[in-house]
Parts: sequence; C-alpha cells; structure tokens
Amino acid sequence: MRPILILGRTGQVAFELRRTLPPLGPVVALDRRSEPGVDLADPDTLVRALRQVKPRLIVNAAAYTAVDRAETEPERAAAVNATAPGVLAEESKRLGAALIHYSTDYVFPGDGDRPYREDDPTGPQGAYGRTKLAGEEAVRAAGCDYWIVRTAWVYGARGRNFLLTMLRLMAERDRIGVVADQTGTPTWSRTIAETTAAMLARHPVADTTGTYHLTCAGHTTWHGFACEIHRRATALGLLPESAARIDAIATADYPTPARRPAWSVLDTGKLSAVFGLYLPRWDEALALCLEELAERQPAYSR
Repeated sequence: MRPILILGRTGQVAFELRRTLPPLGPVVALDRRSEPGVDLADPDTLVRALRQVKPRLIVNAAAYTAVDRAETEPERAAAVNATAPGVLAEESKRLGAALIHYSTDYVFPGDGDRPYREDDPTGPQGAYGRTKLAGEEAVRAAGCDYWIVRTAWVYGARGRNFLLTMLRLMAERDRIGVVADQTGTPTWSRTIAETTAAMLARHPVADTTGTYHLTCAGHTTWHGFACEIHRRATALGLLPESAARIDAIATADYPTPARRPAWSVLDTGKLSAVFGLYLPRWDEALALCLEELAERQPAYSR
C-alpha cells in the first residue's frame, strides 16, 4: 500500500497525526532532519521527496506560523505558506495522490459577529494571513483532490503555544495581563489529528474535496482561555496555589507587529453535515490535555 506522507513531523499537529493515522495505512513523516529531508522553503526538496516516497495521501501539517515575524519576513512566509502548498498540490495531481492542507482563521478579516463559514469573504489583515490564503488558492487551482482544513488557536502538550507559555508565566510571575477583546476557539492539536483521521475513515478525499472548518465547539477570549488554564491547572497541581493573578487587558495595551483578528470563531457545521462528526467543547478538550500534562509532570507541593 502506498503510504500516507505527513509533512512537519515534530510540529504540534504532525506529532499527533503520527499517532492517529497509522490505523489507516503506513505512515511516513518528514521534515528538514529526516531522510529524505524536506524544507518547505525549497521546492526542489519537496519534489524529490514526493517522487521518492510516492504517497497516496499527503498531509501538510507544516507552516510558517510566526505571525509577527512574517511582517518582516514576508518572502520566507510566502515560500512556506503559499508556494510550497502549490507545489504539493501539483505533485499530488501528478502522483494521483490526495492532499490535506491545514489553514487558519487568519484568512478572515476578524470583524464579524457570527462564526465564519467556509464560503464567507476572506480578507486577511497581515502577512501571515495573506500567505496562508495564497496557499489555499494555489491548492484549489492545481486541480488535485484536496481538503483545506482551517483551524484556529491551536495548542498542545508540546512545542511553542499559548497553553505552555501561560503555564510557565503563571508559575514565574505575580500578575499577567492577557488580551480580553479577541474572541476565538482554543483547539487541541490532538483534536485536530483525531478528527482528521475520523474524516478519512468516513469518506475519501476524492469524494469530498473542498474546504472545511475544524475547531472545538464554543468560544472564549484569550483572557478567558488563560483563566480556564489557571483554574484547571491549579486543581491538578500543575501550578502552585500562589500562581499569578490574570488581568484582562485590551489589544491596544499589548501592541504587536501583526494585527490580530478581533473575531476568529469558525462555523464547523459543514464538517458535521458531511462527516457526521461533532467536536468537543474547547474547555473539555483543554481539561483532557492538562490531565495528560499532569501525569507527566510532578505536582507542586500544597
């Protein structure tokens, strides 16, 4: 059987995909340190790897995700987020393979007041969102069988993400200011991987080609997310009782090079209608992720 190829290998979502996709067939995961090595900024390495592995399915879980740095490195962000997906899509068509490509809520302007649907007008506000949208357009234009899967506010038990940053800062500081006027849906990387596997088990990509939104249910602010992390992590012993107080601040009080969407909630109704899948609430998924962390880390003494 031709393998499933995961690009990204050690990233938050790719790590989880390597654990959820093997029941569907043999899996090969590649990155710059693998053999063959793959660098999404270098299209030649992509083409060589794909023609060597000859996958039946390509899952692109790699991206340039440094949102602020993309404002000063737009060419590199575009190479990874826009050019590389186009190359993957063209090679997918040549090989007779399907492509799953992950995208982001940042393709939308962030000024809505209801969850964004897949066919709503886009309007990215920064370099990161523009390059991710260009990657989507390149995938669609290639004519391969594809799923573009948009997700948002991704976190996990490893890597660099909001959850792990908050746990560190809460243990180190007396007070933390967290933005309270940006709204979205925290989504566990394992939820993304498990849902992707469930989608594949129910319908082939060729029969359901299109764009889908995949996030946990419900929504909150970054401040609300931080408060829930604090509450649950303290109860599990991941944080001391003296963990930092969390203050609500405005986006204007925490200026960043890139403009963040004020509204990043995605409508997942299409995913449920096509695949019959219903994702957990964001706080329920967070509880499971923190329980896993608590099993691996010693608790603070009480």
